[in-house]
Amino acid sequence: MSYEFLLATAIGVLVAGGIFLALRARTFQVVLGLTLISYAVNLFLFASGRLVVGRPPIWDKSVSAYTDPLPQALVLTAIVITFGMTAFVVILSLRSFLETGSDHVDGDKVPCDAQDGLADRRADDHEDTRA
Repeated sequence: MSYEFLLATAIGVLVAGGIFLALRARTFQVVLGLTLISYAVNLFLFASGRLVVGRPPIWDKSVSAYTDPLPQALVLTAIVITFGMTAFVVILSLRSFLETGSDHVDGDKVPCDAQDGLADRRADDHEDTRA
């Protein structure tokens, strides 16, 4: 079995799992799905530089066979961007949960299992301040 087939299969499984989780109704599952998709993109970028084993990076002009450093730089950049995106989505989902009392993506006001009645109590608090 070749390394390319194994890597392509891993990328496919990550994308499939990421899409499955991204289409769920809870925000934590959506965040995990986006993270899996970003891991698949990182592997794809890394594989785009061809899988070369045993070749050094560019040291000087005398080296004729070397590993391409561009995909590695792109993956490092993608990791930083993914971290920022994940942090933003987690904070956004936390804010949404605190505002609505629900972690559903579709905006339904269904309280979480552990926080039953939280949305009702917040609605009562807001009504008291309006009167």
